[in-house]
Amino acid sequence: MEYPSDENGLSRHDREGHRRRLREKFLRGGLNAFLDYEIIELLLTLGTPRKDCKEQARQALREFRSLRGVLEADVHELRKIKGIGSHNVFGIRLVQEVSRRFLKDRMMSRPYCRSSREVFDYLYHSLRDLKKENFKVLFLDPKNQIIEEKTLFEGTVDSSAVYPREIMKDALRFDATSLIFVHNHPSGDPEPSLCDREITKELVFSAKVMQLKVLDHIIIGNNCFFSFADRGLIEDYDLLFLSLNR
Repeated sequence: MEYPSDENGLSRHDREGHRRRLREKFLRGGLNAFLDYEIIELLLTLGTPRKDCKEQARQALREFRSLRGVLEADVHELRKIKGIGSHNVFGIRLVQEVSRRFLKDRMMSRPYCRSSREVFDYLYHSLRDLKKENFKVLFLDPKNQIIEEKTLFEGTVDSSAVYPREIMKDALRFDATSLIFVHNHPSGDPEPSLCDREITKELVFSAKVMQLKVLDHIIIGNNCFFSFADRGLIEDYDLLFLSLNR
């Protein structure tokens, strides 16, 4: 019996055999033995199990330069590649959303432990493509576990937009004992502006008055971040507050 060939010259029998070998290869040894394009191919075929996606996977890798680039790519950009449609991107979207859920669950179920990298990993996917600045607050309990995450506002971060009083009211409502502030810089450069520094200092002072602790303020850029705690600035503001209130 002859099987009709696809645009790549592969018969249905060839395609099914190839996909079966990919699945068996994964079940035997995970992704260690896979080339990057094979991982992408496997994900693309989740949404179209009867279609050969090898060439589309190779093209996606060329377009976005790395496996990470493909996995982080915008769905609309992926669909610009010939042969990748709405069904094909199912696997990519699935991996993106599972990763976000995993990172969020991990963040919400274990101590923060002053890990700015973990906060960055969790929030980078949700903030990296935004055209406006988003200012978030993570509320933590006495064991430094995150009990709530809240987006305070969208737009330019300045003193007229950040309301310390409202943040402290939420902290009391959630019964939080410490706070982490996070916002993004759409420019991609996470270096804090003078306004960012002044707002952080004001928030640290306001928290101290309410007997709350600010653990960090993290600014997210293009695959990089700035941590006020890592640079020692949160500690500097704590000490400044104490010196002014002696």
